[in-house]
Amino acid sequence: MNAALRFQEAVEAGDVVGATEFFSDDITFHSPVKFRPFEGIDAVRALFRVLQRTFEDFRYVGRYDGTDGHVLHFRTTVNGKQVEGIDLIGLDADGRIGTFTVMIRPQSALTAVGEAIWAGLVADGVVPGQPG
Repeated sequence: MNAALRFQEAVEAGDVVGATEFFSDDITFHSPVKFRPFEGIDAVRALFRVLQRTFEDFRYVGRYDGTDGHVLHFRTTVNGKQVEGIDLIGLDADGRIGTFTVMIRPQSALTAVGEAIWAGLVADGVVPGQPG
């Protein structure tokens, strides 16, 4: 079983932060919350701690496997807004998750997610108080 599938299993078991063990140390995480990606395992683990607190009833509802990556389709709720999105997962040469890109719809849900995650990142001291 590859790292993307092990990641999915860990998330579905409720271990969102533990799921980051399948990431490479130099992972690049493209988030809809921030213009610049989160880079490195420490920054991404800090983000996932916020995600675990922010997402309500998170679940994967579909998966699409390719030769060099995977797409996980998810649904969740954030501050009362229904959110739908995909996680685009790229594996590195060692078979670990090297890139992770999140896309979210609709716009109102993206706004709710962005505000909630940003507030959590600021509260945890991961990012300064101004978006960037």
